[in-house]
Amino acid sequence: MQRQADSLYKAKQYQFAGRYYASLAERSDFPGKKATAYYNMGCCISLQGMADSAILVLKKSIQAGYGNKVNLLKDQDLVPLHSLPQWSTLVNSVRTRKKVLNDDPAKARFITTDIHHFWEAYDEAVKDTAHFTQIFKKLYFDRATDGMNEYMDAKVSSIDFFVQHIRSAPAFYAAIRKNTFMTDQYKPDFLASYVKLKSIYREAQFPNEYFIIGAFTSGGTSTDLGLLLGVNQAASDNKVPLDELSFKKRTRLNNIDVLPDLVGHELIHFQQDSMKRDTTTLNYVIVEGMADFIGELITGRTANPVLYAWTKGKEKQIWSKFSKDMYYNRYGNWIANSQQATPDNLPDQGYWIGYQICRSYYEQSADKNQAIYDMLHIQDYKAFLAKSKWKDKVASL
Repeated sequence: MQRQADSLYKAKQYQFAGRYYASLAERSDFPGKKATAYYNMGCCISLQGMADSAILVLKKSIQAGYGNKVNLLKDQDLVPLHSLPQWSTLVNSVRTRKKVLNDDPAKARFITTDIHHFWEAYDEAVKDTAHFTQIFKKLYFDRATDGMNEYMDAKVSSIDFFVQHIRSAPAFYAAIRKNTFMTDQYKPDFLASYVKLKSIYREAQFPNEYFIIGAFTSGGTSTDLGLLLGVNQAASDNKVPLDELSFKKRTRLNNIDVLPDLVGHELIHFQQDSMKRDTTTLNYVIVEGMADFIGELITGRTANPVLYAWTKGKEKQIWSKFSKDMYYNRYGNWIANSQQATPDNLPDQGYWIGYQICRSYYEQSADKNQAIYDMLHIQDYKAFLAKSKWKDKVASL
């Protein structure tokens, strides 16, 4: 439905697009998705010349949590509303949330509430499978932390999709319970990586971290609210059965002992606001590979051990293939591409490429802390690649 709505909007079929966005808003389980759908619906109504109705729908968007005042003010779709007396009131009602800025690692919180809520819901749901979805809604989703709400908004399509995934792997979930609770035991390790980052990058900011049980659609992400980790994708060990998981899902799974390294990776993403962004594949892989590389410096290990072991002996082959894509927008060939994965072609090879470029830059820099600063303030990715001398290194392998 989302694609249909967006396609109709692009085709300037605003009346029909608005109807689809209205349906999306009504069906959305998560507040962020609901807010976005109402916002898009409001734009479509505005473009049809129904200004008063557009204001009413935008109010619903803001009530659902829409908080991008800058976008609201500059959106050309909404210019017809600017002359209305209600416009200023609408704009002033937006609850703008600023990015968490905290330069003291000791003040960061590592929040595992959602993990505990998940297992409370799970235990009740498996005893009453006829009401599985309703139980999860009441005991998990209705009690969500702000971090869980953002994670679900961004990474999970619906509660039904989530429940379908959980029910598809009963043996897997029964086996990872103990490991997910180990998240609490790792809090000193998380804090140690925060402190280490402060020692090598004095401008570092330290967000709160939320640990969530998701639907195997994201191991982690960074938002203005903080860092959001899908801990079920980092809760395996050699005793956890994987038969219920597809090969693609297995490629998204890490062992529990890698969790501190994933936290390090996401912490670096939180520092990357000063980097210039473009749409080249080179940009995307450096952003991700940098998070792996600096994350490794602060935790002592890589967050992608399986991938990096697999690349050995394939360096020139991978680089040759990537060179054809790096100045085009071909992100999907190199990042978050598990749909293309096979045992002979693991996904996310772009992480490894970006890691190698950043590592090469760091190794040939005399001032290591300055090298960290340089990475986190890249303005020209082509120039950064040249300065890293990675091309020369891979050619000599």
